[in-house]
Amino acid sequence: MKRLLCLLVVSLLCIAAAAQTAVVTRNVNLRPDASTNNDPIELLKPPAQVTLVESGQTAGFYHVTTPDGKTGFVWAKNVKIQSVAGLPTPGAAPGTASVSANIPSPRIAKDQPVDWWFVFKFNAASFPGCAGNAKPACPFGGTVQSFAASSQQYAFASSVSKVLHAGTGCAGDTVTDPVGATFDEIYNGTLNYVVWNDQFYQDPELCGGSDSCGAPWGHSKGVLAWNEDGDGVVMQVTTPDWPGSGNKNFPRKSEGNSLDCTQSDNDILVSQHFFSVKLTKDDVLKVLGALHNADVVTDPANQQIVKSGGPADIQALVSELGKHSGNTSVTVALLSTGIKLISKPSALHAPPWQVVSATLDGVDLRTATWWANPKIPTTTSSTTIACWDPSLGKPGAVEIATSGHFGGKTIGLKGTATTSGNHAKLGVSISGTHHYAIFGDMNQQGAISGNCKSSQNGRGGLFFVVDDAQLADSVKDLLTGDTAPTGP
Repeated sequence: MKRLLCLLVVSLLCIAAAAQTAVVTRNVNLRPDASTNNDPIELLKPPAQVTLVESGQTAGFYHVTTPDGKTGFVWAKNVKIQSVAGLPTPGAAPGTASVSANIPSPRIAKDQPVDWWFVFKFNAASFPGCAGNAKPACPFGGTVQSFAASSQQYAFASSVSKVLHAGTGCAGDTVTDPVGATFDEIYNGTLNYVVWNDQFYQDPELCGGSDSCGAPWGHSKGVLAWNEDGDGVVMQVTTPDWPGSGNKNFPRKSEGNSLDCTQSDNDILVSQHFFSVKLTKDDVLKVLGALHNADVVTDPANQQIVKSGGPADIQALVSELGKHSGNTSVTVALLSTGIKLISKPSALHAPPWQVVSATLDGVDLRTATWWANPKIPTTTSSTTIACWDPSLGKPGAVEIATSGHFGGKTIGLKGTATTSGNHAKLGVSISGTHHYAIFGDMNQQGAISGNCKSSQNGRGGLFFVVDDAQLADSVKDLLTGDTAPTGP
């Protein structure tokens, strides 16, 4: 009887394996072997369904059969394994976005992809240390630093939970927080990538060996990664000195590559923000164009920060990075998620957040940035902005938040290198019918008249604009507090 039962179980398992299917979630080539060395058999498009010949992967590919009987290999990250006999796929988390865990995506935790997420890391005065007394670690290289003060506590929102709520543990240190989980996907994976930062602290060494690169280079930081078909993910960061490597095979030489393990700069003293969004191949092209327009600092010849592969048109745009664009016009791209991407070039000598306001049809904004000398004051819709290009249109009011609050605590939002300082660059609309939450690269430093090349006026950067009422209200609550005086 036991033998018969065992045979029955084995038979059922074999039937289930034989019937296991996968659905194509992104355009994917059916290939004759588990590599990209030979010409593809055909292109499969969503929502085509294939049957697995073997349940396991071979070099990142699944061995499959198509409905018309062709057999070959498909890139595993572009298909999603379907449940067997109507049973749910093991490990599926409720509330996650309808994207495969195998496709490059923002992650709120390992194997929990979403369309986008936003993380606000608090400063050391408001929420010191890590949540729940968790201990810092260096999962991407480096040594935990003995900083006098720091904070890795954070709040986050995402496309599946749009109101800011407190996170757990230490931001950037685990695969259970959005920053750590998303960077782990890139750093410990096989994706192509571009890392850019105007403050690499000489690892890698750019801009003549200086710790930072000033104007006319862009004031922008982040990492973009994509697979062989071009689908990808981008993560905007505000942290000087992190990240400084895009893959474990090309580690930093003198610096740590974990958020709390960089020795040249304490990235966890003041508040910072991080924003990540999933990208189609067309989106990746748009992001690369925006990066070039913004004059970002990177080096396509250095594999520590750039690995270029995948579609030829993507590689062509990557090769143009690390050069001054010379552009003077703002570009605006609409991503597949509905998020707008605004790119300010360095040669457009105008105050950054007034540029954003005008680009969004003159909406009034409340902003929080590294607000330090040379300070751009709070402006109204009637303030004369002499440092301006008339083609931009008219900006609305731009308030400067100098304090905010979360969880019953006041959060300092001035640009000071102290426990109460802020280095995040956030904006939210406070007029009009849209509900904009804006995640930027640039500070309100510069001028509205006089030396129009001053500070951030003469630098480039990106702004991701999410039009969502719940998120905007949550960011508005975060930035509710004191306001800087109105300028002339």
